[in-house]
Amino acid sequence: MSTSNFTRRGVLKSGAIAGAGVALPTIFTASSAAAYMNEPTGSTVTFGFNVPQTGAYADEGADELRAYELAVEHLNGGGDAGMMNTFSSKALKGNGILGKKVEFVTGDTQTKSDAARASAKSMIEKDGAVMITGGSSSGVAIAVQGLCQEAGVIFMAGLTHSNDTTGKDKKANGFRHFFNGYMSAAALAPVLKNLYGTDRNAYHLTADYTWGWTQEESIAAATEAMGWNTVNKVRTPLASTDFSSYIAPVLNSGADVLVLNHYGGNMVNSLTNAVQFGLRDKVVNGKNFEIVVPLYSRLMAKGAGENVKGIHGSTNWHWSLTDEGSKAFVKSFGEKYGFPPSQAAHTVYCQTMLYADAAERAGTFNPCGIAEALEGFEFDGLGNGPTLYRADDHQCFKDVLVVRGKENPTSEFDLLEVVEVTPRGQVEYAPDHPMFAGGNLGTCNAG
Repeated sequence: MSTSNFTRRGVLKSGAIAGAGVALPTIFTASSAAAYMNEPTGSTVTFGFNVPQTGAYADEGADELRAYELAVEHLNGGGDAGMMNTFSSKALKGNGILGKKVEFVTGDTQTKSDAARASAKSMIEKDGAVMITGGSSSGVAIAVQGLCQEAGVIFMAGLTHSNDTTGKDKKANGFRHFFNGYMSAAALAPVLKNLYGTDRNAYHLTADYTWGWTQEESIAAATEAMGWNTVNKVRTPLASTDFSSYIAPVLNSGADVLVLNHYGGNMVNSLTNAVQFGLRDKVVNGKNFEIVVPLYSRLMAKGAGENVKGIHGSTNWHWSLTDEGSKAFVKSFGEKYGFPPSQAAHTVYCQTMLYADAAERAGTFNPCGIAEALEGFEFDGLGNGPTLYRADDHQCFKDVLVVRGKENPTSEFDLLEVVEVTPRGQVEYAPDHPMFAGGNLGTCNAG
């Protein structure tokens, strides 16, 4: 893909990436004088924002871009500085990063791994991006994380919820702020037990890729441990828009709970089809039929409308939180765009700030210096309470929210309510947990 496929904003760097002068993977080139891949030599530093601008997760991608633009504005000294004011680390000063103004390029992942890798590759090779971030699909995140490991740049994962991202597919150059399927299940299961009891029959519809598989595995294990029976697990293509043929068999399965391991447009459509089939009005096995959405977002709730009322799920962050960091971010984002941010926006804003802060603390853009500054880093003030970037797997650990669709929303944005703030200790797990086994973090690659 050519540079013309991307939008560049900020102060443009002059010059092009030089030809190969050191031993590197064949698809990448770097200056023979550079100490690491895409070492900034001018007055600016370039980030690559790689998000779904088309496809099933495009709504999340649009909100991610808004948050990225806001983060760059704050890093460069514009606006009210947002969560830079509440972040426990005080390394960032609003004068760029290490004295360099931040610029960025954007690409469309199309929610496809090949397209995402192609756009990330172009950002690194042709635009000189020193860090790649973004995405709203775990399949995309894992693919791009692998590419960034090979290239020798840092990948700050966007919205990726598969256990595999920091499990079997973890990489030394990759870092995830977002929570994962195991954490959703650990937070949700006790709430579901209290609401619906221990004698339930669950039917799973699951997006057929890495996120869906590990979310299904996580929620099935957690609910079976409390006594639920899993009736069936059915995989659905990510490109599906009509789930009627998948919903119909649920009616005669003996299930009294439908678990929708779907996200974005998939969840909006599958939930809508489930309601159209009358599932929410059914009584099965003497119990009211229930629907559970393990991973929720406000954008999904908006798309599904009335259908989300009373339905429980988990989320990484919500704009109604009252901690100082969340309030500061909601204020900044709301004043700039006229509506509150989504969890996708919050995650990528945090990832941008965390990368920038790590560079300041490390005194370098060298990816291995960044990695060292992030590994084992504990911080607060970015929402969700005290947070740890664990060194073992580069997974963040923080509080997890259980939410439900509001019965009486006051606006088009007031669609979910937080019913439980699950403390970090309840969702933590050992680095060698079986659901996360098989991977090797490896060593940092500076290109």
